[in-house]
Amino acid sequence: MKLLTLQRLVQHEDLNFLLTNRVPRIALTRFMGWFSQIRSPLLCRLSIAVWRLFTDLDLSEAKQQRFTSLHDCFTRELKDGARPIDADPAVLASPCDAIVGACGPVAGTTVFQAKGFPYQLRELFGPSQDTSPFHDGQYVTLRLTSAMYHRFHAPADAEVQHVTYLTGDTWNVNPIALQRVERLFCRNERAVLRMTLAEGGHPLALVPVAAILVASLRLHFVNLLLHLRYRGPNEISCRAACRKGDELGWFQHGSTIIVFAPPGFTLADGVAPGTRIRMGQALMRLPAGPAADPA
Repeated sequence: MKLLTLQRLVQHEDLNFLLTNRVPRIALTRFMGWFSQIRSPLLCRLSIAVWRLFTDLDLSEAKQQRFTSLHDCFTRELKDGARPIDADPAVLASPCDAIVGACGPVAGTTVFQAKGFPYQLRELFGPSQDTSPFHDGQYVTLRLTSAMYHRFHAPADAEVQHVTYLTGDTWNVNPIALQRVERLFCRNERAVLRMTLAEGGHPLALVPVAAILVASLRLHFVNLLLHLRYRGPNEISCRAACRKGDELGWFQHGSTIIVFAPPGFTLADGVAPGTRIRMGQALMRLPAGPAADPA
């Protein structure tokens, strides 16, 4: 009874926004980065017990069942076969476990983070990026809660060719904040991963967006740890080939990945705001024909 009362109290919109945003966000995020790295099995068990008071944390699929730090728990691997990958080459698989947020067509260069709250592609991608391949394209916002599996994977056979890192704030990215803070994704710390698909040569972009208590973003393919104290370089070119389902990196706590595809892509059946999706399930379908020349 007390647990239900506590959860309902935290879910109250005004109180939730106050507790997760009207606080020293960056200082708390840096503290969590330090605290999560403390290697103490007892402290970790106590922290997980508190964590479970507020979330539906389920560790039954974790490959490792005992953790020496919260960091190990946040970034846990799953048992082999826990996330089957859709093998259809005409399907983009979800890169992560998530709750689907705003999704659908990009209206020219305008995207929506929530009803009535638009932002522009150029604001999200940053001034160095050419966003034209995604004008009038498709997008899906994928929100990872703190209790979810935090690693993200390649949605298709592809080559990652460029990463842009954009420093910023650490607003909460839950629906309550998205309905109150304009252009929130464009304000937060984020990275832009530009890819080319092996199937049809289509461009693709993944935009991992950090949030409060998300202390770092690990990118395996460039051996890079992005965090609030990172000082560059902000533009990283690479030629990293990946197969569908390959692990690309992880968030330390939970946040958002926005997937952008060019015109012609369509949302997979069942992908709609509010639905839960698992890494490897169908997210979008590729166009039937070859990719259009961006020029």
